[in-house]
Amino acid sequence: MKNIRCQIEKITPFNDAVYQVVLKPEQPVEHKAGQYLLVVMGENDKRAFSIASPQGGDTIELHIGAAVTESYPMQVVERLRNESHIDILAPGGEAWLRHDAKRPRLMIAGGTGFSYIKSLIEEQIQLGQTVETTLYWGCRTKDSMYYEQIARQWHDAHPWLRFVPVVEKADEAWDGKEGNLLEQLKKDFVSLNGYDIYIAGRFDMVGAAREVFREMGVEEEHLYGDAFAFIK
Repeated sequence: MKNIRCQIEKITPFNDAVYQVVLKPEQPVEHKAGQYLLVVMGENDKRAFSIASPQGGDTIELHIGAAVTESYPMQVVERLRNESHIDILAPGGEAWLRHDAKRPRLMIAGGTGFSYIKSLIEEQIQLGQTVETTLYWGCRTKDSMYYEQIARQWHDAHPWLRFVPVVEKADEAWDGKEGNLLEQLKKDFVSLNGYDIYIAGRFDMVGAAREVFREMGVEEEHLYGDAFAFIK
């Protein structure tokens, strides 16, 4: 990973708990879709965030879940608000998009884990790929699904992509699934054999997902998520 100085271009709240951050690196960041970076808060304090933008752009996008009660990410948001520049280490991670694979893709995001999936989907769109892809995004409520309209636009514009939004608590107007994300996957799939699976979210969710996937015949060499490096 390289140490790269970045100008802080923009910090915009998506809602009351998630912030969009745009950084402009002083030198190109040669990352693959699905990798992450470390925000350098101090010599021994480096914090990981998925890169939400595909490779090749002049800026880097992050989505930081930082509710007031979650001090760890909010400390990063406050630092970014009060500085003009920040140092990052990039790129990191092995859960990048396998461009050459032709197997159907199942992409699963919990909360701000969507930032990881966003880079993968936008990379596929940029490359003109048409590999069958199903995107599940699970959130607590509709308001938590901060990029819902963009995901629905992808679904409408690209016949190879199917978007399945899942919220734990829905109102009568909700156009999607209601309930637990992993339970919904168990309802929709008899077996996960034959799929390339990409997943991001809270470590406890990703760990629980792996156990469910094992029961459903997942081929673990085709299961990608950087959280697995920390929850062995």
